[in-house]
Amino acid sequence: MSTGVNEDPAATFLQVAAWDPAAKVFNYYMRISPMWVWAGNSWSALTPGSRGHGCFDSHINGSVVMKELKAPWSNWQSQAAKIRLDPDDPFRFDPLYQQVIGAENLELTVRALISRWTAARLAAVTQDGTVEHPEQLMRHLFTTTAVNLASTATQSATITPSSGDLLLPPSFWLNSDALLSDLELPVTAAIPPMAPAAHYVESLATFDFSLEEKSSGFSQPGDTFFAFVVPEPACEDNDVVRQMVEQGLITAKFAACAFMVDFTNPVFSPEREQLMNHVPTTPTAVTELQEHIAQAILEAATSLPPSSPERRFAADWVLADDTWPKAFAQRIDDYLGHIGQRTREPAGFDDYVRLAESRRRDFKAMRLNEFELTLPTTNIPKSAPRLRMNHDGTVAPTS
Repeated sequence: MSTGVNEDPAATFLQVAAWDPAAKVFNYYMRISPMWVWAGNSWSALTPGSRGHGCFDSHINGSVVMKELKAPWSNWQSQAAKIRLDPDDPFRFDPLYQQVIGAENLELTVRALISRWTAARLAAVTQDGTVEHPEQLMRHLFTTTAVNLASTATQSATITPSSGDLLLPPSFWLNSDALLSDLELPVTAAIPPMAPAAHYVESLATFDFSLEEKSSGFSQPGDTFFAFVVPEPACEDNDVVRQMVEQGLITAKFAACAFMVDFTNPVFSPEREQLMNHVPTTPTAVTELQEHIAQAILEAATSLPPSSPERRFAADWVLADDTWPKAFAQRIDDYLGHIGQRTREPAGFDDYVRLAESRRRDFKAMRLNEFELTLPTTNIPKSAPRLRMNHDGTVAPTS
């Protein structure tokens, strides 16, 4: 259930998603007072005519959504932070509020529901041995269909220059959930790299961080409640990839080669997205799907420069099955070593602040960006070029 809080419960926004165990989909309903209207089901999110419209502008893949899915669950009641209401706030006595439980419990439910829909979806689209729309599956690997929001576990108001080192979100540097947890690459470097708190505090002034809500006129200097909120790869994207590997639609090596094409940019990667050009858009046999895509990429690579995504994928694809995990892990270790050095330099940390803001701007263009206070504002111009992370830990404009 998703709703708002105002003085008239009968008129406020209200949506419900309900799992149908027979059809194995989520049904979506919206109250258009005084009636309830069925808005579609999970398959509607994937259908071109309804994809991105109505409730599927944020439930883009037909599943449930909890943007701040991991600890410390920014903006949620949790074991990390409690909702604070004014003593005379009437909501304090609302029966629903008095039954509030923590987001640490909701996270488990949401993850299970995402996996439930993914499993049902994959079973349905592969049941006759043919995938009708391969592009609808492979976009979870090659593109950013959605994001979650991650942050440090530290409340920004408590950070001082003498606070020591700050743990930035691991998913800011790479898709740690997919590469390290799901694919189990044998990375040995420390995750995540540490950054001096003094650099963070200085950046708040340098970039004029504030929270702004134009609709109410609210303004407050500083960062969000938990420091350094950034977009990270969506659980729903990673879950589709993980289950495709588990079910043999693609191999772990194929998934890893795709991620490693631009692993330093885990979200909003134009280079990884370019590989979608080689995904068939017509029915393809399940047993031929991976080989069809790999061969198309390899053929294209022969006439492209070494820096192209296709050439990078091709170079990794020919690695022996017993060597690619260590080769990829070494590449990540080297990269994290560079990051570890640059986070300790004021100029390096400032570059990462700019990179974080670039990715926030991409998120703000999505319909998932529902509330103005979800992310901070800065003095970085909206016209500033989009940025990307390089393998040596430097930041540069996206070409």
